[in-house]
Amino acid sequence: MKRFPAVFLASLLVAVPAAGGEFLEALSEISAECVDCHKEVSPGLYGQWGMSKHFGANVGCYECHGAEASDADAFDHEGWNISIIVSPLDCKKCHEKETEEFMASHHASAGKILGSLDNFLGEVVEGPAAAMNGCKQCHGSEVKVTGEGQLDPATWPNTGMGRINPDGSNGSCAACHSRHAFSASQARQPENCGKCHLGPDHPQKEIYEESKHGIAYYGNIDRMNLDNSKWIVGEDYWAAPTCATCHMSATSELPISHDIGARISWTLRPPISEKVDAKALKEGKKVKPWKKRRDDMQSVCSSCHSPQFVESFYFQFDSAVNLYNDKFAIPGTRIMNALKEHEMITTDTPFDDEIEWTWFYLWHHEGRRARHGAAMMAPDYTQWHGFYEVADRFYIELVPQAKELAEHAIHNGNREGGEAVLAVIDEVLHMDDHKWFLGEMDPEERAARKRAAAEFEKRYAQ
Repeated sequence: MKRFPAVFLASLLVAVPAAGGEFLEALSEISAECVDCHKEVSPGLYGQWGMSKHFGANVGCYECHGAEASDADAFDHEGWNISIIVSPLDCKKCHEKETEEFMASHHASAGKILGSLDNFLGEVVEGPAAAMNGCKQCHGSEVKVTGEGQLDPATWPNTGMGRINPDGSNGSCAACHSRHAFSASQARQPENCGKCHLGPDHPQKEIYEESKHGIAYYGNIDRMNLDNSKWIVGEDYWAAPTCATCHMSATSELPISHDIGARISWTLRPPISEKVDAKALKEGKKVKPWKKRRDDMQSVCSSCHSPQFVESFYFQFDSAVNLYNDKFAIPGTRIMNALKEHEMITTDTPFDDEIEWTWFYLWHHEGRRARHGAAMMAPDYTQWHGFYEVADRFYIELVPQAKELAEHAIHNGNREGGEAVLAVIDEVLHMDDHKWFLGEMDPEERAARKRAAAEFEKRYAQ
């Protein structure tokens, strides 16, 4: 954590004790020296700082970049000890509440992905440079110091959300509040979140843009009052919500939270969705209950919507998550576990069997899209980019590939294992949700669908 010489500490203790506190009376002599030089050599950074609230509060370069000689990333610059990285611990000097919330959040731990399948894909299957320029720019790298405060270029620059800093802290406030303007207005806009939350496996930005919320936002940006210091939905703006509105901003009933997951009730990331507190409870940890998180999110929704609307939306959303779990995720997991148990696919090396890629696409790409689409009211992502592709992957790839592996095992002498896997597949396909695939649809439902098809054809034949 940065520390300051005694000549400066006296002025710092007088002002900016926390967000919204007193301003420094004047720019410190140290920062004034920095500014005199950097306004010439770094005019872009100087200009960004000049439009920031830090500038108005006389918080300058040294207040953030000042370091102690013993800091791992400290170096001498024009007679002053500074470090390039401004970590959450540095921000905490003035923004204690925000920092504590952020550092307790899932976001701040995003850099701890070394053991994940995504990281294996990036660093091993694709290659280290792919992870350096891709994965770690969102998740965050472990920033390493090569000596005399110099940062390893393989790990820096990096403003990944879960960056692991030389001072031992996790996270980067600049991931959302871009240096050196640190704009709240920018952080409130969905494009800010889109640096990471887009693409085939977590297209929240695209989902938002398709939703009624996103359509209303882009049609009414000039009514959003994004620059207001006080930014309460239903009071300061009401045209549309942004990502920040729902996940962290203040309402008439809730304070701002920098724990971005504090209002999320389901986890939509893993192969099988659980309530967001389920893992912690299994580990004996005490965390904010999922029901309280949902109550808080519903409070946000209620700023614009009626109670009936909100409850009905959650009925639809829960139904989609339960459908994904019960029809595809849990049965798919059973099939994959049976293949591993009977040694038809390897367990020590991911992605060396075709069916592992198939399963990964099903839950990691299509399954997430279906769940996130339902969560954020984007019907095309729920349907055509989501459940349709989940179903296609399940019936046309996963099940046939699993059968082929089982039959191959039987042919090669592993009859017991092959028959056990085929029995699991047969049991799955005889579930009510899958009987249609075997031609065993309930007769009444079959007749009803034939009548509906005939009416559809008649309507479009006219």
